[in-house]
Amino acid sequence: MTLGPLMIDLQGTELAAEERELLRHPLVGGIILFTRNFVDRAQLAHLVRDIHAARTPALAVAVDHEGGRVQRFRSGFSELPPPRRIGHEFDADPKAGTALARELGWLMAAELRAHGVDLSFAPVVDLDYGVNDAIGDRAFHARAEAVSDLAVAYMHGMRDAGMMATAKHFPGHGAVVADSHLSLPIDRRSLADLTNDLQPYRRLIANALPGVMMAHVLFPAIDPAPAGFSSFWVREVLRSRLGFKGIVFSDDLSMQGAAAVGDIVERADRAISAGCDVLPVCNDRQAVMQLLDRLTVAPDPAAQLRRVRMKGHGATTPEALYASTEWHNCRAALGRCQAPPALTLDAGPA
Repeated sequence: MTLGPLMIDLQGTELAAEERELLRHPLVGGIILFTRNFVDRAQLAHLVRDIHAARTPALAVAVDHEGGRVQRFRSGFSELPPPRRIGHEFDADPKAGTALARELGWLMAAELRAHGVDLSFAPVVDLDYGVNDAIGDRAFHARAEAVSDLAVAYMHGMRDAGMMATAKHFPGHGAVVADSHLSLPIDRRSLADLTNDLQPYRRLIANALPGVMMAHVLFPAIDPAPAGFSSFWVREVLRSRLGFKGIVFSDDLSMQGAAAVGDIVERADRAISAGCDVLPVCNDRQAVMQLLDRLTVAPDPAAQLRRVRMKGHGATTPEALYASTEWHNCRAALGRCQAPPALTLDAGPA
């Protein structure tokens, strides 16, 4: 059985009987976990093993575990700072800040991999223009060059731990006021005005970036469809002009930023037609059932191969991880960055 394009969620801390049936549906290719799915490390590891055992090839298990306010698992896991804190360290000492980004990327990914989780949707590479509260301190920095340096280091840390990085939210979510969870943000800039926003993606792609998540943001001066539903953004800009070869994720199709495209089936059809490989559908079981009943997806061997590559690799046991010198060194780095920063970020992007 191949992995389908849908990434769905679960209701609780263990698989219900009806959820086991959902996991076997050919349109499903992954699971995304939330705080409601977590009690402690032992329970999480058991749940992930159960998901992986549901079918072959195993479903990918994902989570949003960026640090700061977006960290789904906390008890027993390192409490990671928001990415902006890494940016502060970069301002004080670029070399030390870049090293910290790599250490915390490794720490985040290694702890998740030790419990079987395949991928975290990180890092955020939006520029912090100071106008979007939904991004805010999830961004490393306001300057494109700083974001590029830190994101590449973070990606390398994740890679060292056996996890693919997913840069988000392409082509940029930082310059709009609206939150795409609640409405469709509109960015009226031209393509030429987005040079800085695209720079981190250029750098990451040059370093073999494996994943990108699209933004539910509309750029009407460039294309009439929101970015995640636009073949211009996915196929022309991301794949052709920037040369991206990895896996493309839509942002959550249940978000209000996607509602302007149509009902849930229309959203999925449009996202797949635009070139998205994986479609998360979160916190809406009725929408998932509609998709499983009504969505038709043409065979796409290249997309299927990209989905298989979501799987993590090289995981160790929690006991071995917590006994390792690398874990202790990264924890020490984490401790150092929990002190108040010496500097604040620059006011605006370069």
